Parts: sequence; C-alpha cells; structure tokens
Amino acid sequence: MINKKIIKGRGAQRNIHNRFFELSHEMRDDFLEFCEKEGEIVDKNKTQYLNVFPKTIVNKVKSPDVGMAYSMNMYQGCEHGCIYCYARNSHEFWGYSAGLDFERRILVKKTAPKLLEALLKKKSWKAHPIVMSGNTDCYQPAEQKFQLTRQCLEVFLRYKHPTAIITKNALILRDLDLVKALAKDNLISVNVSITSLSEDTRRILEPRTATIKRRLKVVEKLSSNDIPVNVMLAPIIPSINSHEILPMAKAVSEAGALSIAHTIVRLNGAIGEIFTDWIRKTMPDRADKVLHQIESCHGGTLNESRFGVRMRGEGQIAKQINDLVKLARSKYFKDKAMPKLNTTLHEQYKDGQMKLF
Repeated sequence: MINKKIIKGRGAQRNIHNRFFELSHEMRDDFLEFCEKEGEIVDKNKTQYLNVFPKTIVNKVKSPDVGMAYSMNMYQGCEHGCIYCYARNSHEFWGYSAGLDFERRILVKKTAPKLLEALLKKKSWKAHPIVMSGNTDCYQPAEQKFQLTRQCLEVFLRYKHPTAIITKNALILRDLDLVKALAKDNLISVNVSITSLSEDTRRILEPRTATIKRRLKVVEKLSSNDIPVNVMLAPIIPSINSHEILPMAKAVSEAGALSIAHTIVRLNGAIGEIFTDWIRKTMPDRADKVLHQIESCHGGTLNESRFGVRMRGEGQIAKQINDLVKLARSKYFKDKAMPKLNTTLHEQYKDGQMKLF
C-alpha cells in the first residue's frame, strides 16, 4: 500500500545531504518556510530553470563499458524524476542535492548549439558519434520550452555529423523532420528507454515521463520512417520489473526496434539512500525484498562500481536476469541489428556546406 503522504509527481521524496558540503551545512528553504508559517500557500514542488554557461558541451567518455565515446547534455538535472537515475549524483557537483533538487532545479545550457558548432568546425575534430543524453534526458520537459535539442540536431544535420539520442519522452516526434533527414545519410540512431509495460509501475518509478503506450508509439513511428531504434530495458530491478523482460522484448520488437540493451540496477553514491527512502514509502510491503535482491546482485551492497561487472551484476538473480535477456534476443531479435553510423561525410561539411573540389 502506497503512503498517502508521498510527494506526487516526483521520484525522490526528499533532499539529502550533499557529500561536498560540510556536515554542519543544512539544505533549507528559509523563505518558503517563513511564508508557510505566516499562512501563505507555498508551492514547494515547482520546477526552477537556472541558466549556466559551460565552456564546452561535448564530453569524452572514459568509462569503457557504456558503449559511447562522446556525450553531450543540454540540461543538468531532469524533471522526469526516475528514482534510480545514476545522473542524480552529478547534481552534487553543482552544489545541489541528488534528491528533489535534481528534479526541481534544472540547469539550462543555452549556449549548447553554439558550443557544438564550434567543436564540429575545428580542423582537429574527427567525426565520431556524439550521444545526446549521456547523463540526463535531452527531451525532458525543459526541451519543450528551450528547444536546445532541436537546435543541436540542426547543427548535426548542417555539418553531416553522426549523433545518437537516448530518451524516454515522446517529444522526440516533434523533431521527426530533422531525425528523418539525418537518417537518410545514416547519421542518427535512437535509444528509447522502456522499463515496464505497467502504467502503475511507470507512474511511481518514472513519474514525469511519457506513458508506456506513447513510448511504444515512438518506437513504431521512428521505425516506420527507417530510423534505427534500440530499446533500453534499463535498469532491470529485481521484483519490480524483472518479470517483464520477455513481454517487453516482444512488444518493442513488434513495434520495430532492431535491438535491446539492459543493465541491472545499481544504486551508487547518494542514490542508495534516495531509493531506499522512496521504496519504503511507495512499496513498503516489498521494500526489504527488493533491496536484498539488489544487494545480492552486487556482492551484498547496493553500490557497484567495477567496470565490466557493474552493469550485469553477479550471483544467481543477476544470472537469471542476464539469461532472460539473452533468450529475449534470440527469440525476438534473431535477424535484426543496429547499423553503424556514418562518419565519412563530416569532413566535407566542416564549413557548414558541401566543400567544392
């Protein structure tokens, strides 16, 4: 039974201590607390958009087991509120909490398109797929307002440079014209995240994301337009969505996906405390079971950082999950594969148009 006192529309249920602050530092909303004492109505659940001005936008990915070499994020923090999100920890570097701050305080990098263009024009830059959303979703609600993802897609198209997208938001269909244009030259692939076929599960696990029905529609629409789609069944959480692996794989294959990928949930850094607080409030009847099963996949802890092990886990439950995914691939994706993106055109378009020879 779900606790009636939970904060609706959010994943995390509170802010937690930022590890970079002194232990004596408190995260407080003094003004809001004062207004509340005075009897005024206070909306503490409102999202704030804060402008930041980074010097660069494309990051070299050093982790050897994430399947990408370069990533970029137009937004820091994510209103989707997925309770398990590994990106929560990165919000602490900006001085915020990995809990509610991650969902409520979204940092907006309005110079992202210009920074991207400057990089692609460099003589020293050699084309390599740049993944949008390596950290937070590039089609989260903020994108509807700021349209930075669309502007970056225009840059990629102008310079004929390969890119990939990871999202769980149907807003990507707004930009179908640009995605189709990039796909004509094999310059784009899309990774759609689907973690459950149950709306009840989706609402509490990923509160401000597109519905499952709409996400399957995204897979279908993109695939029907010859845009290669991989579906991320990630993360798999024991006793929450682990029983859905085969049904999810079947559904996304029928919708046109060319492949699936998965990870087993790991709760590093602040996420372990956030997730534990959340599950005890939203699923108190199975909280201990889920937490113990996650621990059994990671040597008795919620935290796992070892490259090559952290994504797949260890132990019997992890083996069952990995074997089910292997079965799903052989059953539903036997004759399918994602194409390799084209890196040959960019050199001819480094000035934003076709070079004359």
